[in-house]
Amino acid sequence: METFTGFIDAKDPYTNGHSLRVAEYSKEIATRMKLSNDYIENLYYIALLHDCGKIGVPDNILNKPAKLTDEEYKQIKEHTTIGYSILKNFTAIPNLKEGAHYHHERYDGKGYPEGISGESIPLCARIICVADSYDAMSSTRSYRKHLSEEETIHELEINNGKQFDPKIIPVIISMITDGFTKKIQNKVPYLNK
Repeated sequence: METFTGFIDAKDPYTNGHSLRVAEYSKEIATRMKLSNDYIENLYYIALLHDCGKIGVPDNILNKPAKLTDEEYKQIKEHTTIGYSILKNFTAIPNLKEGAHYHHERYDGKGYPEGISGESIPLCARIICVADSYDAMSSTRSYRKHLSEEETIHELEINNGKQFDPKIIPVIISMITDGFTKKIQNKVPYLNK
């Protein structure tokens, strides 16, 4: 699975290593939330494959250095439903398809693809949403420079209960402040920071 995620991340040099970092962050969030060992192990693989739908998004859109048009943004958003389609028949890992499908849902219901909210979003997707957003904020992308640790924590806090599950934000903030996230970034470094 790690090899497959390498194919996904290779489509966008700005996100190389992203899937592995998100999987590591998600696993640690679940560990600190004291979820079961089986859940934690499955979540790691679910998070590894959360962006598999990006395989179906054109490279020129993924790597565009300027603001996306409405049509291009619509195509980017389709990676969640493409990922769901890719994983829907894979049943060896529970909730695998749900991680890909729902990781861009927002706690307040303003996310995509379905606009569901709160506890109706599967827990795996709520955890991946936080881990994915943290990695996006702490890495340089084609369209912006990475945020500082202080800016990242501020963004997490102001979106607590809006974009993010309020039970998860204190966990990721503790991971940032105790240096766990830096350890993962040193283990799986960003190519463009």
